[in-house]
Amino acid sequence: MRHHCHPFSLSGHGRHVLMRLAPHLARHAMGRHQAGGFWGGRHDDGFGPGGPDGPGGFDGEGWRRGRKFSADDLQLLLLALLEEKPSHGYELIKALETRTSGFYKPSPGVVYPALTYLEEVGYATVDTEGNKKRYQLSDTGRAHLSANRERVDVMFGKLRHVARKMEWMRRAMSGEPQVEPEQGGWLPELVQARGALKRALMLRSEAGVDEQRRIAEILSRAVAEIEAGPKA
Repeated sequence: MRHHCHPFSLSGHGRHVLMRLAPHLARHAMGRHQAGGFWGGRHDDGFGPGGPDGPGGFDGEGWRRGRKFSADDLQLLLLALLEEKPSHGYELIKALETRTSGFYKPSPGVVYPALTYLEEVGYATVDTEGNKKRYQLSDTGRAHLSANRERVDVMFGKLRHVARKMEWMRRAMSGEPQVEPEQGGWLPELVQARGALKRALMLRSEAGVDEQRRIAEILSRAVAEIEAGPKA
């Protein structure tokens, strides 16, 4: 029998940040924008600082759509962690929390049924140490993970991205300086470019077929250049 995960849940840290941000996000959603002031700029798109996909913004995969993990999602994330090293259930919970900077910490009531399912279908094997179970990736699980590698990478990427957004917002709300780009922060021009792209697409949501095709070709070229990486 397949075990189903609970909806995507936040850690205590993630809930705390969202609760602190809720009034400000609601104000932006209603279009009450100011020039300068707290965010140091004007935002007329209603999505928060940096535009709809900048830090603090909510893109199409964000919280306004009630993002949830399916059973398959969590199972794949757990398999990816087991690929790195055999682990106990509590170690896997901690690893997910660490990967998301404390933003996402699944409960034991979600993780352990998922691990039981992975054992039942042969994707993971178990060594018993007293009353504790240590899980490791089986050859069948490794093949399943390999077949879904891109999906796993995207999920981890989304979790890391949302965690960084929340940290950006926390710093902004508390008046702390943002992390410098040289230390892993976002360049302002990258934030602006992301927001500009989202706005341009929203303004063309009713474009005709020819215009949609032209936009798709532009975006495809951009994706190819980004994925190709920096030129030597």
